[in-house]
Amino acid sequence: MISRLLRLILVAIVVVATQPSSHAIAQAIGQGSAQLIADQTKAMQDLTAKTDGLEKKISDPDEDDAGLVDIRLQLEDISRAALNSALAFRSRLNDINDRVEVLGPPPAQGQQEPAIVANERAALTAEKAEINAVVASAQNLSIRISGLVDNIAIKRSELFRSVLTKRYELTDVLSPQGFSDAHDQFTGLYKAVASWLTFAFKFKFQAILAATLMALALAAVLLIGGRRLFGRIFEPNPSVEDPSYLSRLSVAFWSTLLPTAALGAFLASAVFFFNYYNVLRGDIGTFLNALLAVIAVVFCVNRLTNAALEPRLPNWRLIPVATGPARWLVRLTTAMAVVLGINYFLSVVNEKMGSPLSLTIARGFVATIIVGVILILMGLLRPFRTADGAWRPWPAWLRFIAIGLGLFTIAAALLGYIGLALFVSSQVVVTGTILVTAYIGFLSARAIGEEGGFADTSVGRWLSANSSYEDTALDQLGLVASIAINLMIVLVFLPLILLMWGFQPGDIEAWAYKLATGVTIGSVTISVLGILTGIVVFVIGYFLTRWFQGWLDGSVMARGKVDTGVRNSIRLAVGYAGVALAALIGISAAGIDLSNLALVAGALSLGIGFGLQNVVSNFVSGLILLAERPFKVGDWIVAGDISGTVKKISVRATEIETFQRQSVILPNSNLINNAVGNWTHRNKLGRVDIRVGVAYGSDVKRVHTLLLDIARAHPMVLKNPEPFVLFANFGTAALEFEIRVFVADVMNGSIVQNDIRFAIFDIFEDEHIEIPSTPRAVVETTKHESWPIDDDKIEAEFAERERLEAEAAAERERLAKMKRRGRKPDPG
Repeated sequence: MISRLLRLILVAIVVVATQPSSHAIAQAIGQGSAQLIADQTKAMQDLTAKTDGLEKKISDPDEDDAGLVDIRLQLEDISRAALNSALAFRSRLNDINDRVEVLGPPPAQGQQEPAIVANERAALTAEKAEINAVVASAQNLSIRISGLVDNIAIKRSELFRSVLTKRYELTDVLSPQGFSDAHDQFTGLYKAVASWLTFAFKFKFQAILAATLMALALAAVLLIGGRRLFGRIFEPNPSVEDPSYLSRLSVAFWSTLLPTAALGAFLASAVFFFNYYNVLRGDIGTFLNALLAVIAVVFCVNRLTNAALEPRLPNWRLIPVATGPARWLVRLTTAMAVVLGINYFLSVVNEKMGSPLSLTIARGFVATIIVGVILILMGLLRPFRTADGAWRPWPAWLRFIAIGLGLFTIAAALLGYIGLALFVSSQVVVTGTILVTAYIGFLSARAIGEEGGFADTSVGRWLSANSSYEDTALDQLGLVASIAINLMIVLVFLPLILLMWGFQPGDIEAWAYKLATGVTIGSVTISVLGILTGIVVFVIGYFLTRWFQGWLDGSVMARGKVDTGVRNSIRLAVGYAGVALAALIGISAAGIDLSNLALVAGALSLGIGFGLQNVVSNFVSGLILLAERPFKVGDWIVAGDISGTVKKISVRATEIETFQRQSVILPNSNLINNAVGNWTHRNKLGRVDIRVGVAYGSDVKRVHTLLLDIARAHPMVLKNPEPFVLFANFGTAALEFEIRVFVADVMNGSIVQNDIRFAIFDIFEDEHIEIPSTPRAVVETTKHESWPIDDDKIEAEFAERERLEAEAAAERERLAKMKRRGRKPDPG
């Protein structure tokens, strides 16, 4: 109770002591907060009114799919604006909470607090209630918008199903009234185009001429420049008899993509220039856009089928079909694209000119019947020819799919489901073309990314001939090119497929925005834009670190005459610190919470304290090895008693394969703390030494000449540095020479040594030059008789040995007795 009273007195003293200034500040803050609340309340009212208007549009039965997508995008913008309105109070709410915490909890019942404190608490509580009301309205509006977006998705699904499942009566398709409507439609189109042409050539002739010339100039630049830059990429070479699979894939993919892109750029520029000079009027502009889209699609389909089937060059053909069927496949596929293209163009004309429904049904009926017949003809085609001259059909699954799709399209059209038949027909042609092109692109990217694949391309061969890139660097570039091609295919072809399957550009725009701003999975938010920002920040920090390292080493420490070892240590330390700092800044820029990393670091520190020192030492050593790269995979290293090829470098250990094919796993700390020799650190160039000795009395100058000629004659010995023969020593048994040669690949040193030794032996034998050797002890071996052993013979030999030993003993005894008697031994 006493502490409570003292605290109230202290707060009152502080408030009274600072009353003039704090009151003025509070008044200013209150005015600013009131203005903010008023502004955000007005903004929420406007957003609610817009939402009410959009909700009425959703319930409109005449609203089409594109209009619903536009409404959804507007609702999502309103939801983001409401969220921003709620976030605008974050700072003020934090201030209010902090101030309330300073004031302390409200007094208990029956107690009182100073009037100044009570008034401020009441003002803060009221302000917080007003802010919470605005925030609550923003949350309610966001929840309401989410429900409206769900309703839009349901309505769009219903519209899509109604288009596919709606059945039309075919009674008026081939009736005289249908032909009359078609004639009237054609006459109206002819008059509209003729009147526009008359007006354009009479009043806009110069503008038409300028727009046409600029579009043609751009087309010429694209055509000529593209052929000069990429002619070898998308044009097959007739002189190549057996092109590789990668070459055929690349030519098929790029010969479809690049010319189609060039044509699309030309057509788009033509429309742009015509609109820029106000040549096109509304209806003619719509007709022209539809016609140019049809031209682009037909060209792409024709280009793809020609690239994949190559009727003129069978050796460049991706599908091993005969030449005659290849031509028919190209014609049928192009005809199918032309039929669907004309149908699309006429649908735009019918919509723009308000044609009767019977004409729309007749147009769709004829187009789907033709497409179905073409699919059946393609399925019945026999494209393969056996060795005995017999024609073989498609594989059963492919043949049945083509015939089944054709029959399904015809049946749907005959039953009156024109929308379904048109949808299936368009997906077969357009989506099939997109998928086949993308699949060829994926195959090309995979082939380029394989080991040695990029080096076989024209770009790889040019880089290999005009740069210092090694095979490893070319493989890495191939991997980067493969990833880039895959990413390009996804970014280009996925939106096209989505558009063909009924999605609107607004759908793709909304998905791209969500993917860029953040996708929430549980409690984790993944933002592609944030990740890319973090990567860019890290790359900038990395290069700044490298620049600072070079400047510090070359401009500061070099001028200060700092020791080379100290300079290297400082440079590495600065590099590690800079890269670590760049990584931390990049992680923060990517939106990753560093507190999670702090928890992981704390857990690792605890683990190190319980005996993970060796593991961490190897881990850090592995990071150092991967960063410094004193050796890499494929290098020949010598670590103590172990000599072999590096197979794998991980963060804990390094795998070395000896020349006896034994795999040795070395902890990374051993490779950091001990000396390691690397025969192929910078390159594979190495020196091979061969020792040989000749007898004393030989012509040493002749020997020197012969050895030098032998070394120079070997094909693997480099001319620069040139071979060298050293008169090494006057040995105890020979005059010692040493041949020193350099080879491009030190891994071939054993082969070179072996070949040179054989050549030395042969030439010395022809020249009668002796290769002496030290005397060797002659070891006599006892010849054992082979089995079976004769027992009687062994017993006889044993008895004879005993008799001889007895006689020798008797003779020694006789000589000893005569010596004792003082008599000379009898020589006998």
